[in-house]
Amino acid sequence: LQNYSLGSNSHFSLSTGGGNDAAKYAELVLERQLDHEVQTELYLLLTATDGGSPRRTGTAQIRIVLVDVNDNIPVFTREIYEVRVVENSPPGLLVVIVSATDPDTGSNGKLRYTFSDISEGSQMVFELKADTGEIRVKGNIDFEQVKNHEMVVKATDGGGMSARCKVHVEVLDENDNAPEIALTSLSTSIPEDAPPRTVVALFSVRDRDSGDNGRTECAIDGDLPFSVTPTVDSYYELRTSAALDRERTAEYNITIRAEDWGARRLSSEETISVQVGDVNDNAPQFGQEVYTMWVSENNSPMVRIGSVTARDADAGRNARVSYALVRQEGEGQPAVSVTADNGDVYVVRPLDYEQVRAFEVAVVAADGGSPPLSAQALLRVVVRDENDNTPVVLHPPAESSVAVGELVPRWAPAGYLVAKVVAVDADAGQNAWLSFELAKATEPGLFRVGLHSGEVRTARAVSERDATRHRLVVLVRDRGQPVRSASATLGISLLESFSEAHLRGSEAVSSAETDGPLTLYLIACLACVSALLLATMVAALVAKVRRSRRSGAESLPAFPTASAESDAGSLPRSYIYDVCLTAGTVSSDFRFLRPLLPCFPAGLPPAPGEQQKSGC
Repeated sequence: LQNYSLGSNSHFSLSTGGGNDAAKYAELVLERQLDHEVQTELYLLLTATDGGSPRRTGTAQIRIVLVDVNDNIPVFTREIYEVRVVENSPPGLLVVIVSATDPDTGSNGKLRYTFSDISEGSQMVFELKADTGEIRVKGNIDFEQVKNHEMVVKATDGGGMSARCKVHVEVLDENDNAPEIALTSLSTSIPEDAPPRTVVALFSVRDRDSGDNGRTECAIDGDLPFSVTPTVDSYYELRTSAALDRERTAEYNITIRAEDWGARRLSSEETISVQVGDVNDNAPQFGQEVYTMWVSENNSPMVRIGSVTARDADAGRNARVSYALVRQEGEGQPAVSVTADNGDVYVVRPLDYEQVRAFEVAVVAADGGSPPLSAQALLRVVVRDENDNTPVVLHPPAESSVAVGELVPRWAPAGYLVAKVVAVDADAGQNAWLSFELAKATEPGLFRVGLHSGEVRTARAVSERDATRHRLVVLVRDRGQPVRSASATLGISLLESFSEAHLRGSEAVSSAETDGPLTLYLIACLACVSALLLATMVAALVAKVRRSRRSGAESLPAFPTASAESDAGSLPRSYIYDVCLTAGTVSSDFRFLRPLLPCFPAGLPPAPGEQQKSGC
């Protein structure tokens, strides 16, 4: 064996050794560093040559396997990863994949990814897959909280060698925030006489979104006398835009609406309450212009008959109404009073319907404002009549003599008017409605009384069997409660002729005087004789004058059988009576002459024993 030779290669060389007589050997010497990542195996050809001729050779193939050593660090594909993600992305969404390589093999080339530098907030939002390098969404991504996330990812191989890269995540804004309204100052109450453009509130509007999503505008809901005016930055003023009236609206609930300009517009509202302060700008108003109240006469003092009411549209002290009577100069104390607090009306003293039936006073209502405002109403008090007056008989008078009374001829038919009872009642209405009834009569069936007229008439024809003198008691009643009444007494004489009436009247007077004292009797007789003498002389003179003026004797007219009604309750026409006295006669003749005015019409029934005549 003469020599060894090695095939051509760049990494190894061959070194031989041994003596002349010893076996030679060859050593493989590494001349250049090997790299497993470049070549994992080497194949060398070793040739041995002997010294003969021809030379003979032998070859051997050497296989060299390179064992990997962790001599390479991981390398990322990029040093900085920049990605964008929309806020509110769902969990599990892939954000980015970081990738690193390691040329080593086996465990030396196996990489594991971890966060080496990350904030606590980002760590709650993102997660990193250790074996794949995937960064995914884990929590809620909120642009308004963190707009950018910075993190460092480390890739480590099995041998402990590592590399790092940066990941920059930009969060894209989404219109997910409504505007926020913050009140800076607020006047919860403003007077109703405040001028327009009075500042009521100052507030700001903030939207945490960006761009158009964060741009806002403000307005007021409804048709209210307020407006919103922008000032500086995001501040606004709430002002009055028109005059206020507390009586129409005492409180305003103002809703301020702020809206952004995002593609999907979001809005928010803020409601503020503003009270309108009262100003005394309204006078009290009565419910009626005229109040009519009633009170019964003979009332008790301080009796309540009603109340007057006035309303004031203002509030508080300005709406507190007090009442009083308006007294004119020169007038006395009024019969009524008004309670200042509630307007109750009282009659202070008893009233008499027959003296005062109604009266009027003015009532004033004033509020408590400064200056006070007032209004007036008319109070009319009407007195109700009570049945406190008894009917008064005017005819026949109470002092008249009942001895002679009314004269009725014996030939009077049924319905003949004898007299009329006239009575009045000082009360009014039903209390003054009078009714008449025959309470007592000498002969009940001969006369009757009209229920409402008071006329006394014959109920049947007078007969010869009827008594000559009759006495009637007529009861007059009103219709009040309680019923009050009066009575009238009538004396009625039934006569054949009027001379008999005169004689009977004289006899009645004489008989009445006989019962009296002697002195009174003598005086009465003397007066009667004197009166009779005077009447005789006057009658004779009148008769003589008439005879001289008229030619021939005229027949006396018959006594009328019926007569028209008389308001006085006695005979309806005036008659002239002539008394003729002759010497030596026991009784006097009483002649019935024709009436002066008017003449009896033709057709009246004649007196007994006379022929019917007509004409004047």
